[in-house]
Amino acid sequence: AAIGFVGWGVWAHHMFASGLGPVSVTVFSLATMAIAVPTGVKIVNWVMTMWGGKLSFTVPMLFSIALVVQFTIGGLSGVTHAVAPSDTQQTDTYYIVAHFHYVLFGGAIFGLFAGFYYWWPKMFRKQLSESLGRWNFWLMVVGMNMTFGPMHMLGLQGQPRRMAVWTEARAGEGFFNLGFWNRISSIGSLVLSLGVLLFIINIVYTHKSKKVAIAPLDPWDGRTLEWMTDSPPKEHNFDSIPTINNLDEFFHRKYAQDATTHEITQVATAEEVLAEMNAHPDEHIHMPSRSYWPILLALALPVIGYGLIYNRVILAVGVAMVVLTMFGWAMEPSTAADDDFDPPAPGDGGGHTKELAPLG
Repeated sequence: AAIGFVGWGVWAHHMFASGLGPVSVTVFSLATMAIAVPTGVKIVNWVMTMWGGKLSFTVPMLFSIALVVQFTIGGLSGVTHAVAPSDTQQTDTYYIVAHFHYVLFGGAIFGLFAGFYYWWPKMFRKQLSESLGRWNFWLMVVGMNMTFGPMHMLGLQGQPRRMAVWTEARAGEGFFNLGFWNRISSIGSLVLSLGVLLFIINIVYTHKSKKVAIAPLDPWDGRTLEWMTDSPPKEHNFDSIPTINNLDEFFHRKYAQDATTHEITQVATAEEVLAEMNAHPDEHIHMPSRSYWPILLALALPVIGYGLIYNRVILAVGVAMVVLTMFGWAMEPSTAADDDFDPPAPGDGGGHTKELAPLG
């Protein structure tokens, strides 16, 4: 929450060369410095969590570790923007490109790939290849750092971004030769692209090859509630609402501590936990009725954007559409009289509609 709040006062550190004035520059410089505190706390939180745990270096874990490392590098380059004279020199150079991509690509995108590999068995009951995944990881992490790492030096040497040609006469000599580091960066982008391509190949192979078996319900020995459902999950998630007694409920249902030896032993498999939960399903499982209002609301929003740019009449029409669709969505009954969308309860032969009990 602190990172998100302070982040509102950070963005303009990329605009110090636009004539904001000393007061604005001071405010955004202080915010850029201050955001390092909650971000540093979060990074230490991640590192100490791994330090105190027993790591399994699966593909999702590798992507997660790379996320922490590269996000930290991006944060260290970002906090230099708190020094206004330095930031003014860095503005619109490759240094900014490097910082931006270490945070968003090295951080956020690597986190997405960790999530893809981790939750793919939950979504599709197929587990992506670990061997292809490791190649995917190493190509991406090497390509990422080859592409954007040299840009720190290129930017500090004064190379502006969005330049198609950099003549050798202005490229410098020796270690700081800009042409050399631009070539390294270009090669790195190809390596990075190859890593992404390998991820696509991994998906196709996993779903097309007959050699890939159905993934187990609990491939990672998970601790959280999503692994207590079928894979892929039903529309209603649980046949009966689970009772939660522990922070890591699924773990406590699979493992118990011996009262004498204090050793942790497995007392149930994921399949046994799921079977026990589904043994006493709720009598009725209600799902919301189908609705056209969300898509109508989504179609109304671009009308507002178009009107803000070109015409106030179009803007008024867009605002009216948004208001009407929001009211229509809010006033729509949760269950229509002819609703046949409710899934059958376990053991039931067909769909049904549940009468809602009054609140209280």
